[in-house]
Amino acid sequence: MLKSKTLNIHKNGEVVYLTFPKIEAAGGARHAFSTRLGGVSKGNCSAMSFGFSLGDNKNDVLKNYEIFCRAFGAKAENCVLSQQTHTSNLRVVTREDIGKGIFRERDYSDIDGLVTNEKDVVLVTQYADCTPLAFYDPVKRVVAASHGGWRGTVAEIARKTVEKMTEEFGSDPADILCGIGPNIWQCCYEVDDPVINEINKLSYLELPSCYTVKGGGKYMLDLREVNREILIHAGVKPENIDVADLCTCCNSDIFHSHRATKGKRGTLALMIALD
Repeated sequence: MLKSKTLNIHKNGEVVYLTFPKIEAAGGARHAFSTRLGGVSKGNCSAMSFGFSLGDNKNDVLKNYEIFCRAFGAKAENCVLSQQTHTSNLRVVTREDIGKGIFRERDYSDIDGLVTNEKDVVLVTQYADCTPLAFYDPVKRVVAASHGGWRGTVAEIARKTVEKMTEEFGSDPADILCGIGPNIWQCCYEVDDPVINEINKLSYLELPSCYTVKGGGKYMLDLREVNREILIHAGVKPENIDVADLCTCCNSDIFHSHRATKGKRGTLALMIALD
């Protein structure tokens, strides 16, 4: 059975999903991070998967959206899907965008983060080892979801999301609650010099806590910690950040993991919306 000391685990029927305690306790927003459990996809994508580009049956994916949204109390038809290409680009979305990327065509590309201040607009970002980032400002009533692969992380998508919430809606970073979701941990995430060279450019990081040297030009990188430190540097209070204690690669029976399956996998989702 899935266990966590830092996340809330929910089961609704066959669907198992995770939430961040601080965002959940604040009220006024609903969110969920998926597992592989409870959907109708088959094969490598079984059973809960949200991607349309990995060979999954489109009707199964659409059914998964319906099942999952119903489980955590959102409306599938109100979902807006990012178009992720490992950038730090963000898009503010409104009710005019609902359904894009899922039920109708998108008119945007290269978007790894979504932000809204409108009720019932369900922001959807996708993962299979990369770092999920959830944001909620209960004062100004703003939510965001961002996808932090290593490229997006070193481009500081976490900081840029906080800044977007501040610039567009007047959020105070000190009010923002953040969640860093399940991703590939340092124990499983080996990288090489080009990645670490980019990490080293973020001069404010406490580098010994972000990676260890393995030797031979190889390193074990902790993207959770890198993103946590970026958020703090952006003005988020450390006590306002929940950090997942679950590795997607170590738990590939529960989470889709690109590295564990050598790319033969489905797609997880982080969803968040204002009530």
